[in-house]
Amino acid sequence: MTTMTMHHSRRRGNLLLLVFSIPVLVLLLVLGTWQVKRLQWKEALIARIEERIAQEPVPLEEVTRLYSQGADIDYRPVRLAGSFRHDAERHYLATWHGQSGFFVHTPLRLTDGRYIFVNRGFVPYDRKDPATRPEGQRAGQIELGGLARTAPQEKPSFIVPDNDPAKNIFYWKDLDAMASSAGLAETEVYPFYVDANDSPNPGGLPVGGVTRIDLPNNHLQYAVTWYGLAFALVCVLVYWFARGRRDDEA
Repeated sequence: MTTMTMHHSRRRGNLLLLVFSIPVLVLLLVLGTWQVKRLQWKEALIARIEERIAQEPVPLEEVTRLYSQGADIDYRPVRLAGSFRHDAERHYLATWHGQSGFFVHTPLRLTDGRYIFVNRGFVPYDRKDPATRPEGQRAGQIELGGLARTAPQEKPSFIVPDNDPAKNIFYWKDLDAMASSAGLAETEVYPFYVDANDSPNPGGLPVGGVTRIDLPNNHLQYAVTWYGLAFALVCVLVYWFARGRRDDEA
């Protein structure tokens, strides 16, 4: 093979390398930039949640007004009063501090006759039956505080099992299904729920204050990964073309 033919073959190989490498490089940069934007969004979201949960609790009526106006009510501190319908409590499969069990969602009957589900907190798997924790079934009119929460409108993912109302086990918080299985009409139940605060219940169960606000934030790590791969690709290309030039000059 002549020198001219070798040079022509090398130039064609270099061109093909660029054709394949440039789209990959662009994709890596786009992915890195997207993760930077996601990082900014997540940090702003976390800051907004932390600022919100530090606010003074407002009456349920105020949260309801905001909700009706389309405002974001998630994690807004709220205070409310009513009486629990313990016979209608619903059980959401959950873990708490590594222990399997349920979050107990109990309808609270308000003075207007309507109900709002209150996530009273965690009970271990073997304490699902309310008869095993009678001390915590608070009777009569009570006042409580917590955080307003919005419920998903549909199953979050296909990997999440379907709810089993017949066994009173819920894998995602379908308020309509929870209300229906508790014998309550949808029109009787508020379209959002409340996570009770960590004020202790008699007998220690349910354990309140189970709101999870430690949102995962790995976007910086992902951005560094994508940008790092892009930098590595550039280094490989620079080395390849520099070596080719040296070979041509030899």
